Amino acid sequence: MKSLEELKAIKAKMQGQVGIRENAEDGIRVVVGMATCGIAAGARPVLAAFADGVQSKGIKNVSVTQTGCIGLCQYEPIVEIYAPGKEKVTYIKVDAKMANEIVDKHLVRGTVVDEYTIGTSKLAE
Repeated sequence: MKSLEELKAIKAKMQGQVGIRENAEDGIRVVVGMATCGIAAGARPVLAAFADGVQSKGIKNVSVTQTGCIGLCQYEPIVEIYAPGKEKVTYIKVDAKMANEIVDKHLVRGTVVDEYTIGTSKLAE
């Protein structure tokens, strides 16, 4: 049985995560492919890493969501980042460690992590 303080901490964490998922019209959208192939390839921990990373860094203009099939099963887990006024960035074969790096470099600093993108990654070979 959980104590009242533990339950309050869980509630606060969940409320923060719900705020992350809300669609920010003028913000950045992080979309994780969560179809069967994505889940089988490890997309759940990737989604959690993005949600936790955005929340822990207090990033307010980013929404983290999931979608179905993106259509590139061989590159799963796939993460697409949409920023207003910029081209979509597609990251492939993402794991939780890569997700943390993408949060730090792309979402916080604004620098695309080219070595993980579909167009330039050696992971696509």
